[in-house]
Amino acid sequence: MEFRAKVLMMTAEEAVPDLSSIKSGFMADMVSGGKVTKKVILSETIVNVVKKSSEAGDIIGLEELSKLKSAADQAGVEIELRKQEWRAEDPDEAVLRLAHDGGYTLVTSNENFAKTAEAIGIKVISGRTKLSAPPLYMKYFDLDVGGDIMSIHLKEGLPPRGKIGKPGSWVLRELVAKPLEKLELDRIVRDILERAEAGEGFLEIKREGSNIVMLRDNRIIITFIPFSDKLEVTITRKIVDLEIEDYRLDEKLLSRFKERAEGILIAGAPGMGKTTFAQALAKFYLRENKIVKTIESPRDLHLPPLATQYSKTRSTSEELHDVLLLSRPDYTFFDEMRDTEDFRIFTDLRLSGVGMVGVIHATTPIDAIQRFIGRVELGVIPSVIDTVIFIDRGEVKKVYELETSVKIPHGLTEADLTRPVVLVKNYATGEVEFEIYVFGERTFVVPVRQRGGGGERPRNAIMNSMIARIIGRYVSMDDVRIDVGDGEIVVGVPPQSVNIVIKRCRKKLQRLEEKLNLRISVRPLI
Repeated sequence: MEFRAKVLMMTAEEAVPDLSSIKSGFMADMVSGGKVTKKVILSETIVNVVKKSSEAGDIIGLEELSKLKSAADQAGVEIELRKQEWRAEDPDEAVLRLAHDGGYTLVTSNENFAKTAEAIGIKVISGRTKLSAPPLYMKYFDLDVGGDIMSIHLKEGLPPRGKIGKPGSWVLRELVAKPLEKLELDRIVRDILERAEAGEGFLEIKREGSNIVMLRDNRIIITFIPFSDKLEVTITRKIVDLEIEDYRLDEKLLSRFKERAEGILIAGAPGMGKTTFAQALAKFYLRENKIVKTIESPRDLHLPPLATQYSKTRSTSEELHDVLLLSRPDYTFFDEMRDTEDFRIFTDLRLSGVGMVGVIHATTPIDAIQRFIGRVELGVIPSVIDTVIFIDRGEVKKVYELETSVKIPHGLTEADLTRPVVLVKNYATGEVEFEIYVFGERTFVVPVRQRGGGGERPRNAIMNSMIARIIGRYVSMDDVRIDVGDGEIVVGVPPQSVNIVIKRCRKKLQRLEEKLNLRISVRPLI
């Protein structure tokens, strides 16, 4: 088997392998290739780690240890298990001390660890078994299934499956009938992690129960027991690389992107093509000679080197805020906004004058705006969001623009109910489709029907809210029924609560009657 070492001609009579060189197969290759000629000294700590891992279901280390033993037997090289007087929980620390104290050569597949060992005077042979040309998982993407494979889903004990089609229009099929054995899936995982360590990609997120790796054009999510019930690997890849022109947008919208849009939301359901559109928009701004930066977790936007991509997981919110605020890019793309801190960063940077583009999960375009309600003051929302792009099945299905007006909310008539209202307009038609406003302590998102009536629902909601503010201190609103009729509102309360509501709330209800020009009656529920 081919292998590559830091110094190919370097040999050692006695060598101490670390865990990385055993699991990668590099130590076995060194022995079978005649680079270690006399003895392999195994730290007891390393063997214990391999044993515990195998008991937890990770048998790669045990398998490679067996291969090392077979290679040593064939080459006539002795394997010695060395029990150290000084115990170390960290396997790297154990092999460092063993190699240093005994004057042995250290064998490792970890370049950073090799540099550490060299820095304290230990002889090192570093390298790894030559990886196969394509990653092992590519054999599934290369299958002829009559369409593009968007993602593959590998789980121990189940047949490999794949999503075939395009965003918003795909089917899930078995790619191979035979269930995937754990050992084979372990090899795929090891191959992925070794490639990331070797520089083909990078390990974006590493947790005890999961890893997220970016490798070539693939985003890879690996979950381990006990976080998942079994070892599972999900690999998605870029199907298309579109430019903004491929979306056939009208010139009016393109002009808005160039001249006015600085608080943009790209919304849509998972898998509908939001990130693909964000990527096309980012490249559009780069062609417009704008400075573009991104915040991603993981970093899977495929952009020219002119764009700088920041990792949310490798930084703090304060660091991202300070760097972007001080460097003042023309546009910052925030891919996958999820928690309140993400919305805070987006809002703070936008209000500081930075152009912001946020990618957000939402089943309708109005849902994307509602994600900001409660996180941002209502009157500030149009200053934070001015354009909403809704993506469905890879296409731009709807565009909203936002503005603020002081008016009587739709469906109401009383002039003294005039208040600031956020208007959500259909960009193509200019018609208002939703109004957002605060009444009392509640925020209302009211659909506006341009033709026909439709005023009663918001009017009733407002009246219900006003009455609830008055009587809610004395009776549970779950036990109250409010009926709004022509000229009269009937408030039904439990019989035992009628007297206390009338006694405590009479004056306030009378003032509300005068304000609404309606009679309010409190009656017992039967």
